[in-house]
Amino acid sequence: MSLPVTMNCIEISAFGGPELLKPATRPLPVPQAGEVLIKVAAAGVNRPDVIQRQGLYPPPPGASDLPGLEVAGTIAALGQGVEGLALGQPVCALLTGGGYADYAVAAAPLCLPLPAGYDMIRAAALPETVFTVWYNLFMRAHLKAGESLLVHGGTSGIGTTAIQLARAFDVRVFTTAGSTEKCRACEDLGAARAINYRDEDFVQVIAAETGGKGVDVILDMVGGDYLPRNIKCLATDGRHVSIAFLKGPKAEVSFLPVMLKRLTLTGSTLRPQPVQAKAAIAAELKAQVWPLLDQGRLAPVVHATFPLAQAEQAHRLMEASAHVGKIILTI
Repeated sequence: MSLPVTMNCIEISAFGGPELLKPATRPLPVPQAGEVLIKVAAAGVNRPDVIQRQGLYPPPPGASDLPGLEVAGTIAALGQGVEGLALGQPVCALLTGGGYADYAVAAAPLCLPLPAGYDMIRAAALPETVFTVWYNLFMRAHLKAGESLLVHGGTSGIGTTAIQLARAFDVRVFTTAGSTEKCRACEDLGAARAINYRDEDFVQVIAAETGGKGVDVILDMVGGDYLPRNIKCLATDGRHVSIAFLKGPKAEVSFLPVMLKRLTLTGSTLRPQPVQAKAAIAAELKAQVWPLLDQGRLAPVVHATFPLAQAEQAHRLMEASAHVGKIILTI
């Protein structure tokens, strides 16, 4: 396969607003040992991309400074020692950065096959969300059948995935969202009750819906003053997982209910973890989640697509929080 010397990409020209995402040309990246080069067909837009653009989420050492944490495309080159993948093979992959480009480098163990019947756009909507949801809910919080879950931000890419994946494993799901239409979308995806946080108190609703017991697990991307309220919502032996802080990382919390209810407060960020740790997640996804995707028992919700050159508009949509599901860039 003949490869170009340069590629089109989207750079963060300076930290700040969406207008600082600028089209650029860069040398083609070269896959190192254990890596592959992917000719990108589609790339997911995620909240961490926005935070990176704002200057608040620097890429880990060695990662591309270009935004973009997930792509789908075909393998264009193999690094030394890569086995089990072939040139021209369609894959979707989790990245540490660099997805907003014609070509991107991915660690070979973090490349997964396209589920049955998937095009590149739907496949690009998978990696960041399914890795995040599976790792935090099922590997860290040990969510299991028969339990209950509260997901904040139910219409985000993470939220729509968490609702469907939890339901596939027979978990009762509650969620919060910011409008009647968004609440309806969450319930259409399988939430037992979606709570409009603008006119309802989710603490009161969860208490009423669970007979005062509370939920077993909470997936929180809001932070701030939600944390003490979340603690009120947790059942005995409940687990609270923080994955983002839209309202800030600090909160004043009484640890008395944490002790009395034997709660677990945990959290994670995926991007800086070593390849080996993320490879373990990928292996579980392939065994546990990919069969569900192949069977159509869950599917990513794609809200909108934009050409790569319109990354600025994609970020403006993300920041407006008017979307339900994923925003995708097409190359």
